Amino acid sequence: MAAMTAAPTPRPYGDDPAQVYDVLTPPDGVTHRHHTVVVVHGGFWRASYDRAHAVPEAQAFADAGYDVALVEYRRAGMPGGGVPGTLDDVRAVVTAVAADEAVADRLVLVGHSAGGHLATWAAGQDWVTALPGATVVGVVSLAGVVDLRLADRLGLGDGAARAFVGDPDTRPDAWALADPVTTLPPRVPVRLVSGSADETVPTAVSESYLALARAAGAGEGGHPPVDLEVVDGADHMPLVEPEHPAFARVLAAVAALAPGD
Repeated sequence: MAAMTAAPTPRPYGDDPAQVYDVLTPPDGVTHRHHTVVVVHGGFWRASYDRAHAVPEAQAFADAGYDVALVEYRRAGMPGGGVPGTLDDVRAVVTAVAADEAVADRLVLVGHSAGGHLATWAAGQDWVTALPGATVVGVVSLAGVVDLRLADRLGLGDGAARAFVGDPDTRPDAWALADPVTTLPPRVPVRLVSGSADETVPTAVSESYLALARAAGAGEGGHPPVDLEVVDGADHMPLVEPEHPAFARVLAAVAALAPGD
């Protein structure tokens, strides 16, 4: 893997220090694929996890020929974080990347874990198909928390969904707003990737989203498709570790949406 020669300068999309993204471009000599991968990091929406841990993943996409926007956002426990602030940040940063002339204008949103939730949430929003200056061609969710109610029932992340959204009894509107399953079928194609050995966000969460999406008409009547690939033997982190064999499946999922010219 090629190494970054220097840390990119964060580009602001808002006034908060967390409202920034980094742009990475393919190294010299690598064929440009004319798509931008928007990397949305995970960490169960908690303030203690920032985009730094996703740098190797982002660099791997750049090394594969994509422009990359590695995004940051306000998280639970931070001023303005949670619902709706974090969701507002997702819309704002995708809109900013779409308008950024330094990157290609065909976007693939790739999110891991909580980032998979945010990317898949965006796939269900009307604005995702109406961005000025760019087109979102699809979403890849890597072990995404794509069914919030199920994640809450399973107690994933020691109650991470409730810490992010709030109590479902007192904030039902926030849960309806934040849960990707409430806006099915999605407006753009969604490819779900999960590891069969993942106990942090079990494959059952992606399977639930897939079943609900298909019941809502995904892949039929002109609605974009939703597909699931289960990587045998992989647990939670290999999907974002470029040196792990599972990452080849991630690159293939992105390439299926962004084949290049």
